Amino acid sequence: MRFGMGGRSSNLEDRRGLSGRAGMGIGGTVVLLVLSLIFGRDFIGESGIQPGVTSTSNGGLSPADSAREEPQVVFVSQVLDDAQQTWARILPKYGTPYHDAKLVLFRDATETSCGVGQSAMGPFYCPLDEKVYIDLGFYDELQRRLGASGDFAQAYVIAHELGHHVQHLLGTDEQVRRAQQRDPGAANQYSVRLELQADCFAGVWGRSTEQAGHLSAGDLEEGMNAAAAVGDDRILQRAGRSANADTFTHGSSAQRVSWFKRGFDSGDPRQCDTFAGA
Repeated sequence: MRFGMGGRSSNLEDRRGLSGRAGMGIGGTVVLLVLSLIFGRDFIGESGIQPGVTSTSNGGLSPADSAREEPQVVFVSQVLDDAQQTWARILPKYGTPYHDAKLVLFRDATETSCGVGQSAMGPFYCPLDEKVYIDLGFYDELQRRLGASGDFAQAYVIAHELGHHVQHLLGTDEQVRRAQQRDPGAANQYSVRLELQADCFAGVWGRSTEQAGHLSAGDLEEGMNAAAAVGDDRILQRAGRSANADTFTHGSSAQRVSWFKRGFDSGDPRQCDTFAGA
């Protein structure tokens, strides 16, 4: 990708040098965080477990690590700003004003309005504070363990999470939560539709970067490879488990690539209705 010179975004919140704290294990935190995101309640707080009991971070960022990660911080900032400028142009055309989300960089663990976030969860968006959270170490995992390399693969991750912010502004996430409460048996299906729409929205932004001349040869393929790498079937197979579509929460590799490509080809968020016929 070609963005030219740039610095840190004013919407970037850097917590990498702060101590991350959590009072429960990764597995328990993941379950409670998912429940909090789905139902809009702080299940972690309601569990009675107090965050901040056990430190899970080294409590600092060395100068060497800071210098090593700074180019990535700048790149993430450029993607963040470009994507938000894109949505600030697009959404008002369809009657919805856009306001910026914040992006939080952290290490190991951090407190969010949705509960305790940990790096093991991967990047996520919290609608309660309108912030995207990411541990930059995820990008190493994306390349080394998931086989998705390249700068546009990294950009896709940010664009997908900002897609959830767009859904939040449109009220889609709240509609999905209500639908899941009415029909718990279809909760996973609604989750998949929500995630696939965020992939499509990421593609819409990708199209805008192509039109602006930011894409390099092979970038689109990097984005599609990243979308495929985080498909539920690919992740389950990598973990040695059978790929049962009924358990999917994000969609198969083929679905994620298809909806990302649909957004990219059309550049039109109206083509991202994954809920049609639901």
